[in-house]
Amino acid sequence: MTATATTCPACGGPASGNFCSACGASLVPRTCAGCRADLSPLARFCHRCGRPVGAAPGGPSLPARERTAWLVAAGLCVVLLSLIVFKVIREAGPAAAPEMANAGAQSASEDVSGTGPGGASGGGPSAGTPPDISQMSPRERFDRLFNRVMQAAERGDTAQVVRFTPMALGAYGQLDSIDADARYHAAVLRMQVGDMAGALALADTILARDPGHLFGYIIRGTVAGLRNDTPRRQQAERDFRAHFAAESAAGRQEYQEHQPVIDEFKQSAESLGPKP
Repeated sequence: MTATATTCPACGGPASGNFCSACGASLVPRTCAGCRADLSPLARFCHRCGRPVGAAPGGPSLPARERTAWLVAAGLCVVLLSLIVFKVIREAGPAAAPEMANAGAQSASEDVSGTGPGGASGGGPSAGTPPDISQMSPRERFDRLFNRVMQAAERGDTAQVVRFTPMALGAYGQLDSIDADARYHAAVLRMQVGDMAGALALADTILARDPGHLFGYIIRGTVAGLRNDTPRRQQAERDFRAHFAAESAAGRQEYQEHQPVIDEFKQSAESLGPKP
């Protein structure tokens, strides 16, 4: 039987039979000894299982050096994937508001868009629609944005916190008059984004303008707590206790709006023992 003439896939010359007479390349279909996949005439490794062409069944799928390279590459992929997952989880995790960051009495009764309790539909604050701030005074704009950030933090809505905190701080910078309550809110926003130095600067300003103001000590104590700075936390609590009676008698409106925060800080301060 006469062999059919063909072209060698390796050298391109005319060939016949099972092997090229010029270069020795195989001219017949081949299969992998391990998984039986069809192989091209020039294949050195199986495209399905990676076994070297010609390796006996049950033998090593790759030479030791190449197998080590694949293992190292696989390990690097696992490490990279773990880093990506960690970053996604960390960035998508709930945004924890500082412990003294309640939005005040106003936020409990109305949403941040200014439509009253529950909004226009009566279903609670809108998480996706920015407040209509174009017709508000600078202070109303700041208060609305502050409330929006705090409510988003309480819901664990990190995207809204990241989106509206810079807007709220920008609105604070446009205020024509600033009182202790506005400085307190700005300090909370700065703590929300990790600017502890900025929050402490606002506490110093509060106490310089209104000596003994409880908000100054609450900010200092909260920052110290977030930094795990026990001595400074305790000093802030001692200062708070020393001025609590006089400040409570002053009847400041901002104290009434943030009464839960004051009560909580007072409870922590009283755990230090007798009043200094």
